[in-house]
Amino acid sequence: MQHNWSRYIRHIVGGLIGTTLVGLYFGHPVYGLTIGLVIYLWWTLHQARRLVQWFANPDGTDEAPQSIGLWGDIFDHLHKLHQHHLRTQDRLRAQINRVQESTNAMRDGVIMTDSRGAMEWWNGSADYLLGFRRNTDRGQYIHNLIRTPAFKAYFESRDYREPLDIHSPAKPHIRLQIQISLFGDDDRLIVAKDVTRLFQLEQMRRDFVGNVSHEMRTPLTVISGYLETLVDNADDLPPKWRRAINTMADQSSRMEALITDLILLSRIETGDQTVDDALTDVDALLGQICHDARALSGDKAHDISLSVSDHRLLKGDQSQLRSAFSNLIFNAVKYTPAGGRIVVAWSANREGAHLSVRDTGIGIDPVHIPRLTERFYRADPSRHKDTGGTGLGLAIVKHVLLNHDGNLDIRSRIGEGSEFICHFPRERLVERIPEPTG
Repeated sequence: MQHNWSRYIRHIVGGLIGTTLVGLYFGHPVYGLTIGLVIYLWWTLHQARRLVQWFANPDGTDEAPQSIGLWGDIFDHLHKLHQHHLRTQDRLRAQINRVQESTNAMRDGVIMTDSRGAMEWWNGSADYLLGFRRNTDRGQYIHNLIRTPAFKAYFESRDYREPLDIHSPAKPHIRLQIQISLFGDDDRLIVAKDVTRLFQLEQMRRDFVGNVSHEMRTPLTVISGYLETLVDNADDLPPKWRRAINTMADQSSRMEALITDLILLSRIETGDQTVDDALTDVDALLGQICHDARALSGDKAHDISLSVSDHRLLKGDQSQLRSAFSNLIFNAVKYTPAGGRIVVAWSANREGAHLSVRDTGIGIDPVHIPRLTERFYRADPSRHKDTGGTGLGLAIVKHVLLNHDGNLDIRSRIGEGSEFICHFPRERLVERIPEPTG
């Protein structure tokens, strides 16, 4: 390159010296130099005009303008760059077309929007699942097309760790699961999956559990009643029957507790038990539950303490909250050895309200923690008979918290006790209204 520049300069200087010598021959060397500079300037402007014309119509011809010297090399280099750009463009266009073809073949709806939600591109499945129209909806805001308040709130929340379930705006019988991912300059990639079949199967399972539980309750109540009568009159029975009757009575009580929890969980999941956003006095509620927990502890003499640092009311269904809180506190009593310590604390900060139930019990292996809120899942199945639980307590807690926009945090280590923390959003805290005096 350095060699080429030297050659260019030699040619320019040589040309100017030549015109100067011609001018010197006629007695006007300055005129000769000036004419040489004018000729070079005209040549440069002419070549620049050809370059601009070529840039203005790059597809008019594949060949670059022909020239010599510096401009010839410039045209050649630009032509090579242009050809490389065209090849790269063709390759990228082919890749984009292939991605779009493969995306169009998906059964899931795929939508791309900018950071504000303006529709940029979507596949054919999105047309079917969400009712988009390719000719008129491009550039429209997606929350104007999916007019579900939950979707707009989900889109603007920027918290996409969990998917959102909604009904299709175009086909209400279709149940969709929406998952959003951020990419590029805060743009959104939205995937809509048809989960109607899974939703129907889940609904059938819930209905089945609820119906069977209700159907079992009546005959089990009759059996339990007769067993209680036999237990009360056990002295009149032969000794060999007493143990059998007492065992049947215990198992009957466990079955009743299981059915009660199944019915409660079914109501919470299916929405039969509507969340009542009344104001709950958490201080009084926790005081009652801790009193019952001390009675449950009995001879084990657990040290159960209650600490309340925030006295605002909690907006929520008191019946559901009682079920959740009592499950956590009673579990701490069941799984903490005699003489152990259980600390119940209610507090609040900028993020919201928090209920902590900490014990000095046997602890839980961290490998089990992600599955503890599943129905009937047990970290230690061998303790089932000892604790007398139904395996549904933490599942009830999970769904109660979901109904109250909250979540459950579990921290535990084997031999070091456990801590269960219920988190509620700040919006559910309400100041107490002072009672009038006098």
